[in-house]
Amino acid sequence: MSLPEVIDRLRTVFDPEIPVNVYDLGLIYDVQVIASDVYVVMTLTTATCPAAAFLPEEVRSALENIPGVGTVHVEVTYEPRWTQDRMNAEARAQLGF
Repeated sequence: MSLPEVIDRLRTVFDPEIPVNVYDLGLIYDVQVIASDVYVVMTLTTATCPAAAFLPEEVRSALENIPGVGTVHVEVTYEPRWTQDRMNAEARAQLGF
């Protein structure tokens, strides 16, 4: 398992309110692969986001299904606050920005 594989898998998880995956949307702040474990620091579009109850678990579940992955650690942070500037060019184009 490699970092590109992890990123590819993150791109299969979508914010339920925005038709863009969490990686391209800029919700993933950091990803590290250490031995067989994966560490993710992510945020949500707002602190009151309804997806807060399940989106981090969807990220964890998606990554746990990669062959060779040990433990997946998902940390949610709200610092720095997410803004539309965190989206990549593809996400901006898809959303018409």
